[in-house]
Amino acid sequence: MKETKASTREDYASRILRVLVYIQEHLEEAPALERLAALAHFSPFHFHRVFRGMVGESVGAHVRRLRLERAAVRLKTSSDPVTEIAFEAGYESHEAFTRAFGSHFGRSPSAFRSAERASPELPAPSRVHFSPGRPGAGFHPLAAEAFPMEAKLRRLEPMRVAFLRHVGPYDEVGSTWERLTDWAGAQCLFGSDTRFFGAAFDDPEITEARRLRYDACMTVDASVRAEGDIGVRTLPGGRYVVALHEGPYSTLGETYAALFGRWFAAQPFDPEPGPTLEFYLNDPDSTDPEDLLTEVCVRIQE
Repeated sequence: MKETKASTREDYASRILRVLVYIQEHLEEAPALERLAALAHFSPFHFHRVFRGMVGESVGAHVRRLRLERAAVRLKTSSDPVTEIAFEAGYESHEAFTRAFGSHFGRSPSAFRSAERASPELPAPSRVHFSPGRPGAGFHPLAAEAFPMEAKLRRLEPMRVAFLRHVGPYDEVGSTWERLTDWAGAQCLFGSDTRFFGAAFDDPEITEARRLRYDACMTVDASVRAEGDIGVRTLPGGRYVVALHEGPYSTLGETYAALFGRWFAAQPFDPEPGPTLEFYLNDPDSTDPEDLLTEVCVRIQE
């Protein structure tokens, strides 16, 4: 009986995960209940209950929260007009958006932007490195004496990945990685060209810790299929700003503070809404924390 219950939970998790991925990739659309229920292979009546039970909020509340949190990121990282951001979030008027935003974040969009866009005091630089941009790529590095960092632009090709989702504090993703690698080992999926990376969807200064979304990802070939709550999907390619962080994962926040707090503010482009990718270049089980290398990749608007 226990195996049957566990199997049912995994099946439900797999079906709801398809819906969550669909929603985050179609956040501009008004999700039709029938479409989402069909995607999860539930009747509309049961789908509502299963989604709320597994996600902890209704479909409508989930979509509204993601849209408001995405709007908060745009307010924080771009100079786009508040009205434009309101329309993108699904609100037909500035006033309606302001009410909803204030209810969720406790301050108006303008007050939020003013506070978040204020020049932050960054921590003393740790070993965070950037490589020079390609000549003629439209990239303008800051002077070293003003901001001792450079960056490189890189185009990432689409990647087919197996992934396992973690919802909760980012510093608790270890067990998710263990489950993914145990599954991959049993499937003999490790190869010399396998890449391991995390996809972090939310800003921990905007989204509460218990709702942070993180996908532990590894590249796979076309023969690999989803299994249980381990999904398989193709991530789109694009143009990214890449920073190399050297040091423990616990100090990755310094890299993010530098990128979003200072670097983007001096560039002619903005970050694209979507996950930040963290490519782990060496094995944390056999590498001293101070020698860990992580590429932080932020997609930019083209």
